[in-house]
This record gives sequence, structure tokens and C-alpha cells, in this order.
Amino acid sequence: MAEHDAYAEYAYPEGPWLRANMIASADGAASRDGLSGGLGNEADRVLFHRLRELADVVLVGAGTVRAEGYGPAKVPLAVVSRTLGFDYSSPLFQGRTILVTTATAPGLAEAREHAEVVVAGENSVDHRLALKLLRERGLAKVLCEGGPTLLGQLVDADLLDELCLTLSPVLLGGDAQRVLDGPKVGRELALAGVRQDGDHLFLRYRRR
Repeated sequence: MAEHDAYAEYAYPEGPWLRANMIASADGAASRDGLSGGLGNEADRVLFHRLRELADVVLVGAGTVRAEGYGPAKVPLAVVSRTLGFDYSSPLFQGRTILVTTATAPGLAEAREHAEVVVAGENSVDHRLALKLLRERGLAKVLCEGGPTLLGQLVDADLLDELCLTLSPVLLGGDAQRVLDGPKVGRELALAGVRQDGDHLFLRYRRR
């Protein structure tokens, strides 16, 4: 899985498209010791970076950004936050960072001094509107990297087109979040691709 020409199947279709890339243990935990990286292998890390290269923008929740220690990326990062309150001196703001937030978010004026701000909703983020505003900026091929709460909201709003799911060969138990943390849904998916690297499986699903 190391060669980029092996990723043709991951090319985005024409038009707007929302893809999520997540990892889970065999029993459904979305993180190990609080970090998703604790579940992956080298092939998963290669795929992680390749999916970023194919996207126009990476969409991610503020909690994931803080937990995983996000820094600047080669593609724009669109960080969803209702409360803002970022450390604007952090590496996250050394690249193109877009803050997706609400009209009533505290610290909105300060945020605009340090990042591009997209206001999508009054008191809560309207994800459909947020994606529309990103498209208006030429960012139609969206890669969501979670976390589980943000992904749950996107699925609840029926916005997810594709899920890339790495299945890690480990059982964790405990009370770790699942890949999807949100209201009960019943979305049907179609299996679009399967890869294997050692004991890790790389699954790709699309909406029916």
C-alpha cells in the first residue's frame, strides 16, 4: 500500500463529496489510550496522508484537534467549534485554518484575526450550510477525520457519502467511544472496497 498509483480507487467522483476516514478496534473502539493513532499501522498512516492529498479540505472537530495535537497540513483544515477558545499561537494556525462556528460563538472577533471564519448557524453549527459555504470557497472534496461526535452529527444530517474504515486487530473493551457517537440512525451502506495489510483491514463503504 506504499505506492501512490495504487490509490486510484480512492479518487473523488465529480461534484461535491463528503468522505470520512476513521479507525476502530475489532470491538468498535475509536481510540486507544485516548488517541486514534494507537490503533493504526504504517499502512494506515500512509493511507491517512494519501486521503488528505486527494481532498480539497479536511473537516475535523475541535476536540479531535486538541486531543490529537493537529498542526498545519498541506490542505486547508476546517475545524468545527461552537465555543472557539483556541490557542492561536499553536502550530494549528501556521497553515490555512478555517474555523466553522456559529454567530453567537464567544471570541468571534478574535478568531477572525487569526483564521478564516465560516459562520454556519446561529447557536449550533448547521453542517449542511457549512459544507455549502466550503464549496463556495472551492472546497468541494471534503475529508472528515472525526471525531466520533462530529461524524455522528454528519450522519444524522444524512451528509456522509463515503466511509473509509480501518479495522485494527485488537480488542479493547472498556468505555471508549465508538466511531459514530450520535443519535440512533439506520443508514444502509454498500461495500465499495476491501484491502488488507497484515492483520489490518481497510474497508470502504459508500451510501446506497
